[in-house]
Amino acid sequence: MKHVDPQSPVSFRANVTRLPQKGLPLVIEADAAQRAALAEEHGLISVESYRAELLVASWKRNGVKISGRVDADITQACIVTLEPVEAHIDEPVEALLLPEDSKFGRQGFDGGGEILLDAEGPDSPETFSGDTIDVGAIAEQYFGLAIDPYPRKQGASLNAGSENEPAENEFQQKLRSLLGKS
Repeated sequence: MKHVDPQSPVSFRANVTRLPQKGLPLVIEADAAQRAALAEEHGLISVESYRAELLVASWKRNGVKISGRVDADITQACIVTLEPVEAHIDEPVEALLLPEDSKFGRQGFDGGGEILLDAEGPDSPETFSGDTIDVGAIAEQYFGLAIDPYPRKQGASLNAGSENEPAENEFQQKLRSLLGKS
């Protein structure tokens, strides 16, 4: 199963055929154009900063482990008031990848083998083809998962009425009139 993603705004392809014994350290720092593209891609008002510090290392016989952190400062729209809400992202990155032709990959993903999954443990390895991996796109996935899907400005409430007099929407008013309750 291979899916092709559009290129990430912070795409960085690393050659993984001959990784150093201690791993390949990488830093991806997004420029203004990349930050604007990230904001658009993830439905944000803006991305003020984005930095991924990663280590790409050999794992098992021919697999790859990517670990590190993504740090970013973002501005989102409050889901209640639509006012800007600033947030900081500091997200760990940890991914395991195996070549598509790996024996382990074939066993696990073709149903011939058994893969034990732990809900609290690391994700199962993904596969890659060729001799490069887009580590920037992997870091961006972790960035995207760390974004609060329901940002709220401090003190903002979905209830427009006071505590004594809850807000009633049009549907609730029509329902009350149909039921003959005032």
